[in-house]
Amino acid sequence: MTGHRTLTAHIQARAAETPDREALILLAERDGRLLPETITYAELDRAARTLAGRLGRHVRPGDRVLIAPGSRALFVTGFLACLYAGAVAVPVAPPGGRGHHDDRIARIVKDAAAACLITSVAEAAEASQLLARTGHGDVVCLLADGPAPAGAAQEEPEPHTAEPDEPVYLQYTSGSTRDPRGVVVTHRSLLANQRAIQEALGTRPGIRMGGWLPLHHDMGLAGQLLHALWLGGTAVLMSPAAFVKRPANWLETVSRYGLTVSGAPDFAYELCVRRINDSQIAALDLSGWEVAVSGGEPVDAATLTAFAERFAPAGLRPGALAPCYGLAEATLLVSGTRTAPAAASRTVDAAALEAGRLLPAPEGTGRVLAHCGPPASAEVRIVDPETRRELPDGHIGEIWVRGESIGPGYRGRPAETAASFGCRIEGGGPGYLRTGDLGALDDGLLYVTGRIKDMIIFAGRNLYPQDLERTVQQVSGLFGAATAFAVPDSRERIVIVQELRARSRYDIDLAALATAVQQRLGQEYEVNAGVLLVRPGTVRRTTSGKVERAAMRRLFLRGELTPLHQRLDADVERLLAAGRAR
Repeated sequence: MTGHRTLTAHIQARAAETPDREALILLAERDGRLLPETITYAELDRAARTLAGRLGRHVRPGDRVLIAPGSRALFVTGFLACLYAGAVAVPVAPPGGRGHHDDRIARIVKDAAAACLITSVAEAAEASQLLARTGHGDVVCLLADGPAPAGAAQEEPEPHTAEPDEPVYLQYTSGSTRDPRGVVVTHRSLLANQRAIQEALGTRPGIRMGGWLPLHHDMGLAGQLLHALWLGGTAVLMSPAAFVKRPANWLETVSRYGLTVSGAPDFAYELCVRRINDSQIAALDLSGWEVAVSGGEPVDAATLTAFAERFAPAGLRPGALAPCYGLAEATLLVSGTRTAPAAASRTVDAAALEAGRLLPAPEGTGRVLAHCGPPASAEVRIVDPETRRELPDGHIGEIWVRGESIGPGYRGRPAETAASFGCRIEGGGPGYLRTGDLGALDDGLLYVTGRIKDMIIFAGRNLYPQDLERTVQQVSGLFGAATAFAVPDSRERIVIVQELRARSRYDIDLAALATAVQQRLGQEYEVNAGVLLVRPGTVRRTTSGKVERAAMRRLFLRGELTPLHQRLDADVERLLAAGRAR
């Protein structure tokens, strides 16, 4: 789009060229309504320069700074202040008293060797206490909305002159399968991915885009906030809480503010189908929604179809839906395209899928898979993870990616960087990222089937937990989030932890529901699974919405889940008893 080689230069140019253009429209909930606050490019630039001057008293270029305000205005200002000061931003969720989230922040502070944490006046006490009780009391807490130090002049130094290979930020992985690691995102990799997003999705300069995604998550940060600013457009942002509380808020924002691009993980589209009523749909105009991105977790073809049909009366075009695949190690986007739901899915033979092949299914049978489009300005290969040899089309293996969007690796983790980055295909070329995801290429389209670490090997067959979870959720309208995993024994045992949406166990035949789950899984997958029916909120998710299967498996094996009802065989019961005794 421009000749600028760094995000810093790009943002400065936007502020100089279009100072009065709206950079941000921030929606805050008051009295049941979402009220807007508008910030122009000039105002954003000025606020970032001021905060960068204060930040520069505590850090040097290259130091890591956690960005933790709950306010989206302060988050964006803090992120740009790091950019202007030459510090490396580390986006995190604000401290909130939730045990495992606060523990994650503490681990990130340690892993990043952070020198400073940017927070707000309202959240300062909680942030300081978190740092103190986790042994990081020497980390400076800087109040983004606090007063300047007494006697200090309001400095607005010239922004740091960055080089393309300098880090912009550390994107910590979601931790859905392991401890979070900080992916180094450079100016070069970030701008390359911005170009890839534009080419794949057809975004245009000056557009309005946005949504509710958390800004500390790669999809919310690089895909919504930074892409809007890179395009010289406007980011319209509401909070995740406003979406969860009332999903209609999201689509009303798309309608009211004329967003042409917005997106979310699959669960959000499913939530909209289920919780937005006919009268709310009648008030929507979604005809201007050109790109509805589905990414961040496995894309369910059934969800795409249901969403397209449910919101067609509001003017949603079927071709607006854009299934995508990406990961933090590739900055964000790897593949994606706009497509109609019917064209986004295919029915494959279930037995062949479990054997590692994509083959057409006999009519009326099989499993439906959604593709995630063609590679977007990246080279994608499917590789046998054991032999490191490339596999032909239609064969399932590990997804390997090469391109300019791939960063240099994980901060401070040379062994893990060497294991995942710069890898060589046997008999082929070097420089590939091993994603840890399983998938296949067919007719130029990428089908993502699961995570290597999540896959369940049962009786010699490869079963994907998301397939089991989706099958179980079809058993009853009372079912919410679920997770499936295997537990160790003389042979693999499968356990399903299924939330009930109803908040009471009364008048519900839990034993019958558990039996129905086992029967459905037995019919479709020929497995005998253990079942735990649990209260809402039991199934852990990362802050980006991904099910934390590894964490749920650990909680189960330690006997720390409290089911409303459970159906387990004797061998698994013995495993649980041993876990409780330890």
